[in-house]
Amino acid sequence: MDDWQRRVDEIWDAASELGEHEVIVRIDALAAELPDDDPRGPFEAAGARDSAGLEEEAEPRYRRALELGLSGRARVEAHIQLASTIRNLGRPGESLALLDEVAGDAGDLADAVAAFRALALASMGDEDAAASVALIALAPHLTQYRRAVEGYARELVAPPAGAPRTGA
Repeated sequence: MDDWQRRVDEIWDAASELGEHEVIVRIDALAAELPDDDPRGPFEAAGARDSAGLEEEAEPRYRRALELGLSGRARVEAHIQLASTIRNLGRPGESLALLDEVAGDAGDLADAVAAFRALALASMGDEDAAASVALIALAPHLTQYRRAVEGYARELVAPPAGAPRTGA
């Protein structure tokens, strides 16, 4: 880990003591140290605003970080965080599309992708699909009843006979 990232992590570790405004100020100061084409700056600046409930300010910064080529785990995190922001701004369908873009690359963040997918589906009024997604993500973590929970979760979105499948 480089010194810049260590300093960013220290701010996030102290965020509850610093307060939202101070986190933004300090993250922005660190982002200003980077070249304009470094995607880490806008990514961290977006996260600071998102954490403070400033979704409209966070969205363009997340998009800029992705345009600049944010990669690896940070790219997945940015998609998850942007999807959450977009859902909070009233665009859950777009949120689902953003999550779909990284679902195959999510790795250990797969459950987080599922959680935010469930939230977006619930925001769209598709509670059965939301519950299905959440329960399917939960099932592998159960010590008992894994198959039963997964089966019932899939039944939540099973179409009536002859109908096309929708939802999760």
